[in-house]
Amino acid sequence: MQVKTEVIVLSALRYQEKSLIVKCFSKDFGLQMYFVRNAFSKRNKGLNSAYFQPLTQLFIDATHRNKGNLEYINDLRLSYPYQTVSTDFYKNSVCIFLAEVLSASIKEPEAHTEFFLFIKTALIWFDEHEFTPDFHLWFLFNITKYLGFFPDDSDMDALYFNPDEGSFTMHYTPNCFGEDETGLLRRLFQIKPGIQKSPFRNPERRTLLKLLLQYYETHVTGFRHIRSIEIMPELFQ
Repeated sequence: MQVKTEVIVLSALRYQEKSLIVKCFSKDFGLQMYFVRNAFSKRNKGLNSAYFQPLTQLFIDATHRNKGNLEYINDLRLSYPYQTVSTDFYKNSVCIFLAEVLSASIKEPEAHTEFFLFIKTALIWFDEHEFTPDFHLWFLFNITKYLGFFPDDSDMDALYFNPDEGSFTMHYTPNCFGEDETGLLRRLFQIKPGIQKSPFRNPERRTLLKLLLQYYETHVTGFRHIRSIEIMPELFQ
C-alpha cells in the first residue's frame, strides 16, 4: 500500500555500509520503522542521511506492507525546515535528548494525531524562539497527558507526590518524592514556554529532570536508560 504522511524522526540506525533503519512517529500511523536504502550514497540525494537527524519533520511517500516488518520510504521532503535547531548547540542537544525519550515512550503503530500535533507545534516554537532552559522540562511534563500519566492536581497542596499513583498525597511512603522534590514538581504546573523569568535554578533543573525520568520509568513499560541525559547537565552548569 502506498501512503503519504507526515513524520517526526525519532532515531536512525546505520545498517551495513550505506543504509539506515529509521524510527519515526507518524501523524497517520503512529510508530513506524522504515528501511532507507543507500542513505549514505552520494548519488541518493533524495533520501540522504541528513534528512534523518533527531526530530526532523518530514513529509514522506512510503510503501506500507503491514506485515510487521520494516516499511520503505520512497520519497520525502521537509515539512518544516529548522532555522536554528540544526546550528544551535543547546537546542540540538535538547532535541537529541527529547528524541531519545520519545523513542523510549511511544510504543504503538496507531494514529495519535493530537499527540503528533503537540510535538510538531512545540518543536516549531522551540526553533523560532530564543533558547529557554526550561523547555525540555515543560515538554516532558506535558507529553505525559498524551502518554496517559499526567499528574493528578486535585490535591496539589499535599506535601508529597506519589509517582506510582501519579497524585499528591499527605501520606508518605518510601517511593514518594520528598517535600522539596514535590515542591519542584508542583512548580512545573506553572511554567510555559517563553516566560521571561524562569522559576528554577540550574541545580533544581537537574533534580527535576531526574524526577521526571523516574516518573517515566514507573509508567512506561520497558522504559530504558536515556543515554543522552549525560549531555543535559552540561547545558545547565
